[in-house]
Amino acid sequence: MSDANPVEIERLSGVKTRFWHRLEDGRLQCDLCPRECKLKPGQRGLCFVRGAAEDGIVLTAYGRASGFCIDPIEKKPLNHFLPGTPVLSFGQAGCNLACNFCQNWDLSKSREMDKMLDRASPETIAAAAVKTGCKSVAFTYNDPVIFHEYAADIADACHAQGIKTVAVTAGYINPEPRIEFFSRMDAANVDLKGFTEAFYWNQTKGHLQPVLDTLVYLKRATKVWFEITTLLIPGENDSPAELEAMTRWIAAELGPDVPLHFSAFHPDYRMRDKPATPPATLARARHIAIEQGLRYVYTGNVHDAARQSTYCPCCGERVVDRDWYKIRAYRLDDEGRCKSCGTQIPGVFQGPAGNWGQKRVPVRLAPPVAA
Repeated sequence: MSDANPVEIERLSGVKTRFWHRLEDGRLQCDLCPRECKLKPGQRGLCFVRGAAEDGIVLTAYGRASGFCIDPIEKKPLNHFLPGTPVLSFGQAGCNLACNFCQNWDLSKSREMDKMLDRASPETIAAAAVKTGCKSVAFTYNDPVIFHEYAADIADACHAQGIKTVAVTAGYINPEPRIEFFSRMDAANVDLKGFTEAFYWNQTKGHLQPVLDTLVYLKRATKVWFEITTLLIPGENDSPAELEAMTRWIAAELGPDVPLHFSAFHPDYRMRDKPATPPATLARARHIAIEQGLRYVYTGNVHDAARQSTYCPCCGERVVDRDWYKIRAYRLDDEGRCKSCGTQIPGVFQGPAGNWGQKRVPVRLAPPVAA
């Protein structure tokens, strides 16, 4: 947790939240995520956007964002959810994990409110998605779990306009808020950062089991379409034994049809001494996952069209030919069935693929917040 700013000792302003309780010593415990920060009035949790006021835990960043962009849905990454369509994407500052290898550290590790210069009501965001032709809105760049209440209200506004919602998350959330959060989501990409407790604790200051619990919950208790991403870091989480154990667990607990993305690491933040992930490591990881029975395994952050494309598990046809985020050929019918043999590819498919391609378009929803 952060030390209290003297100016904030008396009162921390923000939107009231539900997931907290008062301890016997007078501190407030935030119950949103497994970190369970215990705060005195005026203090903020590790995420920085949730803090203790005199009468409860508040979300201080409601209605603010670090910027809006229209991305390809494949960038989230989601390869089996409305392929080829644009998604209105935004995030905030802060995070409830402390990853040494964070690839978005300028936002997720920021404690500066000037990182969030855009502001918008949930209704404004939903209207912007409709106006720009986006099929979905993604909570991304940092973890939406920490701005739970804002994300929930945006999701409600989006659904009222026929817009779907996507959470790009590390899945680090407690059981009760997990139910409410994912009840608002149509799709998710969950970042499974490794498959050992040692890695999670040493590199993220978090724990593995809550993330596994989230994945099992999504599979067994929801209709949320979800995919998994693992950033492979040389010498840290890329050993054949760990990858075999992880992919065996995914196949057994989540099933063979959950898409898995292996992404290449690049040196950043507090892990600049590690080399970038070699393409051969990604190819090896994909081979291991397929050997364990997973049917849809992809490589990311590299040019590798053969391993970024989707194949029919029945006839072997390359049904979606991808190069990074661009769809070069599409051989599925409107319901997502292979045109060669009729096999249903799991996912969310509604009509033909979109043609958004690799474009990334910044969007300004409102004037910047005054300094």
